[in-house]
Amino acid sequence: MGDDMRRMSDELAHEPGSRVFVPLGEALRQQHQHELALKVALRGLERHPHLAEGHDLLARIYVDRGDIERAFDEWDMVLRLSPGHAGALKGMGFICFQRERFIDAERYLAAAAAAEATDVQVTTALQHVREAHAEVRRSTEVALAAEYPDDSRFLFVDVLRDEGQTALLLDRDGLVLAGAYVADDGRDVAQDIGAELSGVTDAARRTTRHLAMGDWTSIVFETEVAVVAMAPSPQDGLLVLATSRATPLGLVRRLLDHCSARARGWLEAGV
Repeated sequence: MGDDMRRMSDELAHEPGSRVFVPLGEALRQQHQHELALKVALRGLERHPHLAEGHDLLARIYVDRGDIERAFDEWDMVLRLSPGHAGALKGMGFICFQRERFIDAERYLAAAAAAEATDVQVTTALQHVREAHAEVRRSTEVALAAEYPDDSRFLFVDVLRDEGQTALLLDRDGLVLAGAYVADDGRDVAQDIGAELSGVTDAARRTTRHLAMGDWTSIVFETEVAVVAMAPSPQDGLLVLATSRATPLGLVRRLLDHCSARARGWLEAGV
């Protein structure tokens, strides 16, 4: 036993109510003395049941022991006692990721990243969660498209392959004809977006003609979180494409062309 651990053990022996049980338990945990660390943590929490750092220690010990359910409960307790606790947020994010609860994992890790902006491990983990979520969602969409080939929600699935890419085909009144727009929380907000964009085609046509620019063919917007491209579609409809800000504009235009061709073919087939 090192000098620091011996000192902490002596302090705890002389003063059982000391909060030194937290660093002592962590030192034991790091030395893989999990059983002893568990006893120290549990005894300490008997005297300090509302100490967030004590529950955080116990959660990490449970993870080391493979008891994920109890670890989850302990980190949940930490967040009740100390909302915004970075260690608990990271822990909850880890467990949710293991359970493939990607939306919850992203929420916890995003909060942890906001609390500790310089923590590279958190930002890296957050990126991995987002990539895994996108891949699972993509695989699900492809499987559904194969199972339901006539479902117009999956019209653009094989055209849009990367994370953050989605497309909608709207009629002149903003009603969704094809495609989907899934928000971060898993909701399809396509109808809401369509309602907001009703009339865009007519407005764009009037503007370009007023400026003697001829008929409009496409518009590209760069926002804080995405790149949005629009193009007119047959029957006075509108095609909307959204991609991540990292997508080169040349690729955005190519994707818009591919989606437009897919939409025209689908409409001409009278599906």
